[in-house]
Amino acid sequence: MLWSSRGSRVGGRVVLGVVSTLVLAATGYAWSQLSKLDEGIVTANVIPPAAQIDAEDTPPGEPLKVAQNILLAGIDARTDAYGNPLPQNVLDALHAGSSDDGGDTTDTIIVVHIPAGGAAATAISIPRDSYVDIAGGYGKHKINSAYSRGKNASMSGLRAQGLSGAQLEVAANEAGAKTTIQTVEKFTGLTINHYASINLAGFDALSQAVGGVEVCLKAPVHDTYSGADFPAGPQTLSGAQALAFVRQRHGLLNGDLDRIARQQAFLSGMAKNILSAGTFTDPAKLNALVSAVQGAVVLDRGWDVLSFAQQLRGMTSGAIGFATIPVQSLSLATPSDGDAVKVDPGQVQQFVRTAISTPSVQASGDAAAGVRPVAATGTTTPTPGALASTQKQPATSTAAGCVN
Repeated sequence: MLWSSRGSRVGGRVVLGVVSTLVLAATGYAWSQLSKLDEGIVTANVIPPAAQIDAEDTPPGEPLKVAQNILLAGIDARTDAYGNPLPQNVLDALHAGSSDDGGDTTDTIIVVHIPAGGAAATAISIPRDSYVDIAGGYGKHKINSAYSRGKNASMSGLRAQGLSGAQLEVAANEAGAKTTIQTVEKFTGLTINHYASINLAGFDALSQAVGGVEVCLKAPVHDTYSGADFPAGPQTLSGAQALAFVRQRHGLLNGDLDRIARQQAFLSGMAKNILSAGTFTDPAKLNALVSAVQGAVVLDRGWDVLSFAQQLRGMTSGAIGFATIPVQSLSLATPSDGDAVKVDPGQVQQFVRTAISTPSVQASGDAAAGVRPVAATGTTTPTPGALASTQKQPATSTAAGCVN
């Protein structure tokens, strides 16, 4: 059995996009700017009616009446949110390579649970190489392949309907998102009520919009795969450098788990910037942030992000708990996928129930009772024997200490 040695972790790219959207509701001017988001956010029809939240359960300006689960996915895509190919010079700058070098896998998978009342949240990270049953009859594979398997399987049928180019890409992306959602639901035991995704170029834009983020490394790194080339110690990163920082996994002792720790540190620093660097009172900074979110994030169709942000206005950074599912091995040999992360679905589902539960609120799809609570400060109390620990996260990356 393998313990997560970093404590609590969270994949950062998509959380950054969603957090950036929600925190805009903090002031009157920021709220007026937030209304512009509806004009440019791409939506996808990926949440089935049975999982959608009824309008009467989400009255604007009132706290959440029902618990909600949000799936956040960071897509290693070589296209933008509108289905258009990213220019090669952009891919080169991001060290992403071409479409032949991969893409359309979910390098970041996070489930965010928000209980009724909306004053707290628990974000649970799932390692991208977790070996699970893929929804749709694809068998057992790494969970990050669910998106590409669903997407690729839909292509021929969509072409037969006459779709091509960007329209084909957008429609196929919906199929990939649906397969990912169904896979995560089966794996965690939760019902997903909302979905948000972000691509490589979107993260680049968001990190620049906030003026970069301070991080700290324990030792210098040089990785030709991600483009990470940084000295030890504190430093401020944005754009392609920020993307390289959160994408590197080669050369790290714990691979993807160390990468998740980096993403969490980056998220903490970004939250500090947004909340304390005059973002809400600086029209240029605020407009840049709104523009970055518009071009970066894809949301499920029917998610009223304005009302949702109003319902979370009482949430503070200290009320967000971060966790990573328990893993049993980082080197599970598989028949066709190389080494994967070994996980036990039953153990994971118990861990998830514990992490998100309070005495009065349970997640959608959770029929169990008697599980331990998540404190409002963001501290999660695991069940005995859980293999992944959680803890309250500091507001800044420097307070959290340096990472690998």
